[in-house]
Amino acid sequence: MKFNSHILSAALSVATMFSVSTWGFPLSSHVRIERTSTALRERVSDQGSQTPQNSFDSSGNLLSGGHGEAILRLGTAAKPTVWTEFSRLSQQNEVVNLGQGFPDWLPPKFAVDSLVEAALDSASYPHQYTRTAGHPNLVQQLARRYRAHLGRDIDPMTEISVTVGASQALYLCLQTLVKPGDDVIVFEPFFDLYVNQIKLAGGNPVFVPLRFVPYNEDENAISGGEWVLDPETLKQFISTKTRAIILNSPHNPTGKIFTRDEMEYIAEALELANPDCVVLSDEVYKYIVHSPPKERAAEESLFCRGHVHFASLPGMWDRTITISSAGKTFSATGWQIGWCIGPQRLMAPIHQLLPYVQFCASTVVQEGLARALPRADEPYLGHESYYDYLRAKYTKKRDQLATALKAAGFAVPDYDRTPGGGFFIFARIGKEIRDQIPASRILVKNDAAPGGVARQDWALCQWLAEERGLLCIPASPFFSLESSEAGKSDEFVRIAFCKTDETIEAAAEALSSLKTASVVPDQERKSR
Repeated sequence: MKFNSHILSAALSVATMFSVSTWGFPLSSHVRIERTSTALRERVSDQGSQTPQNSFDSSGNLLSGGHGEAILRLGTAAKPTVWTEFSRLSQQNEVVNLGQGFPDWLPPKFAVDSLVEAALDSASYPHQYTRTAGHPNLVQQLARRYRAHLGRDIDPMTEISVTVGASQALYLCLQTLVKPGDDVIVFEPFFDLYVNQIKLAGGNPVFVPLRFVPYNEDENAISGGEWVLDPETLKQFISTKTRAIILNSPHNPTGKIFTRDEMEYIAEALELANPDCVVLSDEVYKYIVHSPPKERAAEESLFCRGHVHFASLPGMWDRTITISSAGKTFSATGWQIGWCIGPQRLMAPIHQLLPYVQFCASTVVQEGLARALPRADEPYLGHESYYDYLRAKYTKKRDQLATALKAAGFAVPDYDRTPGGGFFIFARIGKEIRDQIPASRILVKNDAAPGGVARQDWALCQWLAEERGLLCIPASPFFSLESSEAGKSDEFVRIAFCKTDETIEAAAEALSSLKTASVVPDQERKSR
């Protein structure tokens, strides 16, 4: 029997990734497969109703017999990740945690009040199912807002999909766009989730490197700098196999804001790609542009000072899906409400797939967010809006952490000359800090590290957690294995400043210990 490989790709991943039914009840693997497609039923009909059990070899790797297509695409090695490894370090050591990107304070009071009001409003039935593609009140609010962002009318029912966080929005986009063998471009360094989501869709991640340009080109100096997209480099990697380009601005992990010129390079490069190539514009940090580009004053969208929506570029609405969420903006990452917005032809397949992933995102949280959005536009704590307050808050925290990092010997961006957004500093490791890392920690086996080897960035972060009580994230997981092994990530670490002043002050104290520590003598350090 022949069937569309695109639909099969999506169905396979849904069947193997999600072990609950549309209504929330656990399903056996046999039932899950039956609900995806006739083709899949035929594929497993000779296996009977028994589900094979996974088995492992002596190294803990899954053997080929008991798992589905999704796990095969990810690889069967059951190994720790950077997140499980550094979570373990945080639990085993008393650390100041500047690792994962979640705020350690409550959401704004008006947002919490909106959620409580929604939960108590029995007239609106917020505790029952709502519309699968998005709660009507929320999609109406999003349509109003993006009408101002993009300068065009947005149909709330056909051009918006509400999802469980932005990660699921990206997952659904890739599942409905990518066929096995398609290329998907990501800009390196990249948010590590992108790579495996591309693989789950059957695609090939293609890494387009951003070029680091230090302020001081002297090889003996360690300075901050900027990450730049070269148009000729992009053209080298794009082809008719390119089905999607993931653009993340403001950028995780570097904080980079893509310039208008760079966005236009991407738009122009689409002419070299598959005619159906789509840009997936991940804009979860759009309200946290703490150092806006000076040339953007005339092109800013509503409340997003310094941010340009890729979909607002000439001709790009029809080739863009815009992805965002509420978590970063409202300091409520646990609310898990995301969305994607784009032309009906790109939203319709997502609407089609959504019921087989989950019936709907939380109704009560969607209703709470719908009530919070207009309140965020109002004056807040002495600022013109909540969004102005948010930028001011993060600018202060960024400067607080940057000062401590520079004093400790790291090089950081100069935000007076380099635009920045999000809530991470991609700090460059200074020579004095590098010389303090014990040689016994560098280039040693570590299953969680890329390639199974702890390079300089990983060794430093592990040492800081275990010996200095400070948790940061190494750069290497944000690079391809090839780039990591070539040493391109060795000099950087990612440090979050979405933390309370007290947390950042404690981090500054831990960092200050680096200036007073003795340097490991040369004879005790191995060649690096």
